[in-house]
Amino acid sequence: MVENPTVVFEERRPFLTGLAYRILGSLAEAEDAVQDTYLKWRGLDHDTIANAAAWLTTACTRRCIDMLRSAHRARTEYVGAWLPEPIQTMTEESPEDAAHLSSSLSLAFMLVLERLAPKERAAFLLHEVFDQSYLDVANTLGVTETACRKLVSRARNRIGRDEAGSTVSKVRQDELLSAFQTAIETGNTSRLATLMREDIALKTDGGGKALALLQPLLGKDDVLAFLGGTLTRSWAGFRWQHVDINGARGALVFDGVSIVASVSFSADATGNLSGIFIMRNPDKLARLGAGMRTIQ
Repeated sequence: MVENPTVVFEERRPFLTGLAYRILGSLAEAEDAVQDTYLKWRGLDHDTIANAAAWLTTACTRRCIDMLRSAHRARTEYVGAWLPEPIQTMTEESPEDAAHLSSSLSLAFMLVLERLAPKERAAFLLHEVFDQSYLDVANTLGVTETACRKLVSRARNRIGRDEAGSTVSKVRQDELLSAFQTAIETGNTSRLATLMREDIALKTDGGGKALALLQPLLGKDDVLAFLGGTLTRSWAGFRWQHVDINGARGALVFDGVSIVASVSFSADATGNLSGIFIMRNPDKLARLGAGMRTIQ
């Protein structure tokens, strides 16, 4: 029996939003999934609900799986490289468990999740990120516990090791961001070059609505040439604001009062840059201007 359904739902909303965002890679779609879950929840006879948290997790997860299948079909027609929608997150240091959740918000990790089928992705996130038991995840997905274990195992194998970047200190993150900004503002990439892996990848997402690279740029030399040349010229006079994006240090880039880009990074275990992610799609930048989001 649920005594106050609205209060119960609102207490669970940050978890549901965090789960939906990680499954879908889009905050806009995640909020739609959570709202759909709320509408379904509101119409229930709550006296029949024995476990509200389990019911809400199941309803939201299954809605996200359906939405992700549709999104994957739509992304085949996406113009240029697709990146997850960036979100602005809290800046303070977190305990170990919060740091674990934060690392699972990184854009590098979210991109690795794109390798997974929808059910694999949901099973992996529920078990590996949110620490739910195999039995609970199986019930959420409507499969046997054995099948659930296979889903998670396949997901682990597809993701591989050390491909989603490593968590580095805030001090190191600030150093990387400062070197990147200096390179763009001055065209001098010498300092940034010492902080990069040779096989670094730069990915930009314009969605066909803003100027961006259509394909990822691979390798230190090509990335540095682009940053110190094209980007230095096109971002001349822009204003930078350092913020936390998806749990790590990044920047919002402004032309006047308008956000025209977000910048975020991934780094390897030694603290060197392994990936640069530049969001230019105005649809995905819109929510960044609204400030920080409360999700788990």
